[in-house]
Amino acid sequence: MNQRRKFWMRWRVRAGYPVAAAFWLFAAPSRHSLVVGGIVAGFGLFIRGVASGYLRKDQELAVGGPYARTRNPLYLGSALIAAGFVLVGRSWWAGGLVAVYFATFYYAVMRNEEQDLRVRFGEVYESYAARVPFFFPALTVRKEVEVPSDKEAPVFSFQQFHRNREYRALIGTIAGLAVMWLRIWIRARFGY
Repeated sequence: MNQRRKFWMRWRVRAGYPVAAAFWLFAAPSRHSLVVGGIVAGFGLFIRGVASGYLRKDQELAVGGPYARTRNPLYLGSALIAAGFVLVGRSWWAGGLVAVYFATFYYAVMRNEEQDLRVRFGEVYESYAARVPFFFPALTVRKEVEVPSDKEAPVFSFQQFHRNREYRALIGTIAGLAVMWLRIWIRARFGY
C-alpha cells in the first residue's frame, strides 16, 4: 500500500471520531427525522451488503452485481448511510461537517484504491473503467466486463458477505441510530 493511501485510510478513521462527536453536539434529531434518516441509511446498508457479496478482496476485480453500475458501490452505500445520518441530525452545521468529512476522505480513498486497481488489473481495469461510472450509478449496464474462461460469472455470495465482515456496517449504523435516539431523549428530558 502506498504512503498516500495509508495516510487517507489511517486518518479517515481517526478524523471520524471528532466528526462524530461534533455531529452529536450539533444534531437536533426528532423521531420523524430518525425514521426518515434510518430508511435512507437502510438503503445504503442494502447497497453495501449486496456489493460485499460480490467482492473478493485481493483476489479478483469485482465486476458483477452493483459493480456493473458503479465502480464504488460500497462507498455509494456509505454515502447513503452518511446522508441518512445528516437527515437524522436536522442541523446544517452537523450535516455540513459530515459532508465535508465524507467528500474529503472518501473521495481521496476511492481515487487511491483506483490507482491500486489500475496497477493490479491493468487493461482489464481500464476496460471496466471505460464502461462503468466512478461513483454515481449508471441506470443501464452497457456491457459486462468479460470474465476469463477459467472463472465463473460473478454471483452474490452470502459467505463472501460474511468474509468481508459487512455485518459491522449494520452494527455501526444501529449503534449510531441508538445514539441519535439517546440525543432525542436527552433533549426532551433536559432541554439540550
